[in-house]
Amino acid sequence: MKGLCALFHKHINVWNVSNVLDKKIEKVLDSADRMFIATSVGGNSSGASVFFSRDGEDLVFFTFHPTRKAEQIRLNPRVHVVIWPKGQEGIEGLQIDGECYKIKNEDEKEKAYNLVLETTDAFKEFMEDDFLIKNDVVGYYRVKPTTIKYVNFFQEEKFEWKTIPSNKTSAVKMALKLGLKRIGLWLRTIRAPFLTATFAPIFIGAAVAWSDLKESGLDSAWSWKMFWLVLAGASLAQVATNASNDYFDHTSNADEINKVASPFNGGSRVIQVGLMTPGQVLITALMSIAGTVAIGLYLNQQVSGGYFANTPILWAGVLGTFLALGYTGDPVRLGYKGFGELAIALGFGPVMVMGAHYVLTSPIHNNILTNWNWVEALVASLPIAILVMLIVWINQFQDAPSDAAVGKNTWVVRTAEQGEWMKLEKPMRLYKQFMIEAFIAVAFIGVLSLFTNIGTVYAFIALAPLALVWKAFKMADEWMIKWNNPEADRQKVPYELLLVNVSTIGIHFLTGLLLAAAYIL
Repeated sequence: MKGLCALFHKHINVWNVSNVLDKKIEKVLDSADRMFIATSVGGNSSGASVFFSRDGEDLVFFTFHPTRKAEQIRLNPRVHVVIWPKGQEGIEGLQIDGECYKIKNEDEKEKAYNLVLETTDAFKEFMEDDFLIKNDVVGYYRVKPTTIKYVNFFQEEKFEWKTIPSNKTSAVKMALKLGLKRIGLWLRTIRAPFLTATFAPIFIGAAVAWSDLKESGLDSAWSWKMFWLVLAGASLAQVATNASNDYFDHTSNADEINKVASPFNGGSRVIQVGLMTPGQVLITALMSIAGTVAIGLYLNQQVSGGYFANTPILWAGVLGTFLALGYTGDPVRLGYKGFGELAIALGFGPVMVMGAHYVLTSPIHNNILTNWNWVEALVASLPIAILVMLIVWINQFQDAPSDAAVGKNTWVVRTAEQGEWMKLEKPMRLYKQFMIEAFIAVAFIGVLSLFTNIGTVYAFIALAPLALVWKAFKMADEWMIKWNNPEADRQKVPYELLLVNVSTIGIHFLTGLLLAAAYIL
């Protein structure tokens, strides 16, 4: 009986201690309106002070996306929070380990909205801004504590802990979640969705090669192994270009001062939001170049019998490496000197198309240059070269003010009229002219086939994307009207050009696929 009573009293004491600690925690939470939240991804740490409201022991707050904390939370939900009552900084407070997630449920958003307004209405205009909401620039977040450490240097027991195991994600589930997010980070760093800029020219080069092999009665000599190696090498070259561009635009401060970054401009932003260090991005570029070089040398050996044999493959590799690293890299910096557009057109046009064609038609020419049908490959590359340049061209509109500020003299910057704000009519007019010339080049391939052995009459099917071109031009004209409005918000209007950005990418890739199909037919 005595043992039972002792056990009962023990539980009562534990409950009392727990209850007392809960009240201390609640007291701190109710007496504070701001918290310091620390986030981290891959050794890149960040900290910020935010207004918060409590929902029980959960903490909710409002912030902008993408900020460093929002981006880091998305990749690693584990956070550390410090809260002090007003006037008790460093004396009494809470140190909280927990998991933080963006609130997606609409009812939960509404609840968070009301809770935040109870703390402060300083952000009310942003919380209710339709443009910011539509473009996912703002969001609400919930911190679910897993461990709460109460600190009070005035009391005898200065540190007390409370654990909330139910809020903690299992180690296996968290590891899986973080692993998938790291893959997502890697895909973002290499800008995987934009690899279509490589796929299109390689597909065209391969299609022309297939056509030549078939015409020569050597279609059985087609090598899928060589095709996939060419595609991998070219893709790594683009990754190197993208990563080096991110690194050098960071060192020049171009991406730092860019306030209108989007998925189509301003780089991947992995440096700016603390997801990767500049050194990690540079290593990505160098490793990608190393992979490209290794594949290129292997292909050269397979075609010529020597890794460093004097062939178009070797020189295409040298030129491609120069263009990839020299696009924004010191000391060349082609993109800063007005040669970036030409570099992109050359690298993702003739270099890739002709390089792929030379490798895949080796059974025909046997490494004898005079037997290589290079004119066919060159002509086939012209439309796609112009179109890939236009992807970069239209993406530069949003970047133009920040590019001009750091001396990055793109052709959009060069041709824009400087004033109270940039007048962009001329660069938009040039965008349209080049677009029309790209499809004139497509028609030229079809017409040429009627009088020579060069080209294919089926090239006319690649004129189908002209319907998208008309739509893109219409959207561009509507955007220009908004941009030229003296009262336009130039932090918001650039986002409305994104549909034109998307359309240009689609036009390039679809035209490339149709042109490749034309040569196969």
